[in-house]
Amino acid sequence: MGTGIEYVRGDATTPLGKGPKAIAHVCNDLGGWGKGFVLAVSRRWPEPERRYRRWHRERAANDFGLGAVQMVQVDRLVWVANMVGQRGMRTGSKGVPVRYEAIDAALEKLAGEAAALGASVHMPRIGCGLAGGRWERIEPLVQARLVDRGVAVTVYDHD
Repeated sequence: MGTGIEYVRGDATTPLGKGPKAIAHVCNDLGGWGKGFVLAVSRRWPEPERRYRRWHRERAANDFGLGAVQMVQVDRLVWVANMVGQRGMRTGSKGVPVRYEAIDAALEKLAGEAAALGASVHMPRIGCGLAGGRWERIEPLVQARLVDRGVAVTVYDHD
């Protein structure tokens, strides 16, 4: 595709390649965790959900909110990046909950985290499932915030 993003078929919770890896996904700003990609995350590791729920519960005393990122180490060389990029959840016809500017801000923070860890970033098509976003709007953000800064990115399309 010419973007520098590697597209593969598979499961982003089993990232390919060697070295440190960050698995990025989008969360909502309500503290809700229970549908979509997070279910695959929780099946592999309970800690990202626990930490996300605590982060939300204690939000008066931390940075929880749109655009924030929480890095949760789940293995010696694997972290899960909980990125808050969705306002609420899709219910009825209230429109889509994705917030592109929040995903952009979260990817900016993730770039710094990935660089510090020397990590590649692995993700599904973030913001495009339950959040209702369009990959044509998110892909350029991934390109600008991560790939253009030298962070290797692999996007997984589930079989």
